[in-house]
Amino acid sequence: MNLTTKTAAPAAEDFAERARKEEAAIFVASFKSLYPFEPNFIEQAGGHFMHYVDEGPREAEPVLCLHGNPTWSFYFRGLIQGLSSHYRVIAPDHMGCGISDTPKDYAYTLEKHSLNIERLVLELDLKDITLVLHDWGGAIGMGFARRHPERIKRIVVMNTAAFCSTAIPLRISVCRWPIVGPLAVRGFGAFSLAALSMAIENRENITDDVRRGYLAPYGDWHNRVATMAFVRDIPLTPAHPSYAELAATDASLREFEETPMCIIWGERDWCFTPEFREEWERRFENARVHTAPDGGHWILEDKGPEVLRWISRFLQETPGTNS
Repeated sequence: MNLTTKTAAPAAEDFAERARKEEAAIFVASFKSLYPFEPNFIEQAGGHFMHYVDEGPREAEPVLCLHGNPTWSFYFRGLIQGLSSHYRVIAPDHMGCGISDTPKDYAYTLEKHSLNIERLVLELDLKDITLVLHDWGGAIGMGFARRHPERIKRIVVMNTAAFCSTAIPLRISVCRWPIVGPLAVRGFGAFSLAALSMAIENRENITDDVRRGYLAPYGDWHNRVATMAFVRDIPLTPAHPSYAELAATDASLREFEETPMCIIWGERDWCFTPEFREEWERRFENARVHTAPDGGHWILEDKGPEVLRWISRFLQETPGTNS
């Protein structure tokens, strides 16, 4: 989304902020009962604004939820509502996603997304963070953690990766093909539409309101720019521009071996298959592991109440390395 731009003058800035929030409220009106959160915005480099949810007591431990492609903070709505009575839950929309701006000429890269999270965390001065990472959120979040390990208290990973791999499903590889990929992903919105059936197993959970919530940010060619960019940014070989960033994050994972970790996995995920879970387990032998044999990639849609219980128990029972 491209909402009203702030100006330098304080009065104009206040007006622009109100206008931005009002437009965000209109945007979520059709599914507000599922996503009843106050919008917040932070200015990132280049004058673009990133949206984030910030719910719960400001003095409470922060839980930072990072989404993947083609979702947005809407994916974490159940966790936000379930955890925010005792924790401060922050869930940003990566640039180009959700209610954040969608600039045309922008570096939608792994490093850039990670630096955006760094800017948000430093602006809010979050400490003793519990990271909750899904899909691209794994590489983005652990890229941030690599830069600020002293701020990380716990880690929850759900159907994600933060290490180098050459595995890529054919149905995603096709989206990287010239002409075919942009036409399907940006022209027809195929990536977002397909996820509504391919990323979940319990499809009865995708009500009309849930469907509207997932698709609302990605309604046209312009607003699907980040969706396409994420697909192109998958670094499979050292020649890829984002490979060095991912490799550095991969190498840094050993620094978090003593950090309490909870691994939660939908076992029917065709993208982040159980082999990815096994790699997390190999690297983090002391991690708690919860699997859902009948859960898919969008594990929060398939097993939301169970995941909330697992994470709540993990938060209660692990004091963290920074306590």
